Amino acid sequence: MSAEDVYIGIGSNLGDSITIVHEAIKHLGKLSKTQMIKSSSLYQSGSIGDIPQDDYINAVAALNTELQPIDLLLELQAIEYAFYRQRDTALRWGPRTLDLDIILFGNRFIGDSHLTVPHPEMQNRLFVLKPLLEISGEKYIPGLGSLEYLIDNASPIKLTIVDD
Repeated sequence: MSAEDVYIGIGSNLGDSITIVHEAIKHLGKLSKTQMIKSSSLYQSGSIGDIPQDDYINAVAALNTELQPIDLLLELQAIEYAFYRQRDTALRWGPRTLDLDIILFGNRFIGDSHLTVPHPEMQNRLFVLKPLLEISGEKYIPGLGSLEYLIDNASPIKLTIVDD
């Protein structure tokens, strides 16, 4: 089994979000059969949706893993749970202590009831696209186009790098 490069989106807006994102990155570096390649700067962005809530702290991490996609997803959910992540289907874009999303898994297209890759909303999220560009360089996203194209066409949001 060969290892594949994967990109994980990280977000938090409950509690000490800067510390939570830093700690989540450390946890990602300790996943089984996985090596941390690098992580982006932290970015502050406004929330999505109609629920009033605090700004998010976001980052993207690049990993190289031998895990299969569903196994990686389960490991990410275990990390979220360790940070007291609550899932409420009525609050799709509600506040959360930690959100870990598989953005890209090699060049795979995955579409099942548990996981969709590339992440189905990534082209709409500058808080994913800009940190992804920071750590991956110009990259072509299968089925979507180049990162530069996606960034140029994403909905504008206020996005600032956090000095921590």
